[in-house]
Amino acid sequence: MDPHTHPAHHGADSGLPEILPPALALSACAVGYLCLAHRARRRNPARGWNPWRTAGFTLGLLLLAAALLPPLAPFAHGDFRGHMAQHMLIGMYAPLALVLGAPVTLLLRTLPVASARRLTTVLHSRPARLLSHPAPALLLSTGTLGLLYFTPLHHTATAHPAGHWLLHAHFLLSGCLFAHAIAGPDPAPARPGVPARLVWLGCAVALHAVLSQLMYGGFWVEVHAPVPEVQGAAEIMYYGGDLAELLLAAALVATWRPGRGPHPRTKPETVPAAR
Repeated sequence: MDPHTHPAHHGADSGLPEILPPALALSACAVGYLCLAHRARRRNPARGWNPWRTAGFTLGLLLLAAALLPPLAPFAHGDFRGHMAQHMLIGMYAPLALVLGAPVTLLLRTLPVASARRLTTVLHSRPARLLSHPAPALLLSTGTLGLLYFTPLHHTATAHPAGHWLLHAHFLLSGCLFAHAIAGPDPAPARPGVPARLVWLGCAVALHAVLSQLMYGGFWVEVHAPVPEVQGAAEIMYYGGDLAELLLAAALVATWRPGRGPHPRTKPETVPAAR
């Protein structure tokens, strides 16, 4: 941890070329989800599509927009506290909202029968069953933070624009994976019961706390930023992570129906028979 140098970030002045790609991508995701939700309601008016799912997915996209667009994005390029706030939004808050939108279930309801069956086969494959367990999801989402901030990896990645986008992609995908494994409403055949998932969530809370406290104390930190920035980022990681994990726990408990069996939310979406 260097008290005098800032990280060598690229793109501190976010012009239109920097803003346009994420804005277009998020807009395309929003339009695609809304079109699928409309198709689901039209196919089965009685069943429809839960508007709270649509609201959750939309909120997730708005959180991603807040993280990837000004004013936060330029601040994150030049200040490690901004980077950590961006990481919290992309890796913890947005994934929970996106996962609660149940995009896979929406796809299963709107795809042609043959495509829906192929997707169901993928969901029941060995790799998918492995990734739907909280252990690998925890390793990818929280465990890799130690590798990122306590080795030269962070400085190496953020020294190049492509590295920045790869970090964003890792934060988002691993965050979605962990939120799905813990509290996702989408099908996950190998997902353990609620008590076990609460234990894994507790492990995530503990690991997050240890990493943030080590960062605040400056132990083995390999981030090229002034000490106040690193300590401020550690506080954002500590308190922001606690709040995000509390929301994830609330989402998990909200799905718990002890009287309906041990795995009430992991039943795969039924694919209609071909006519």
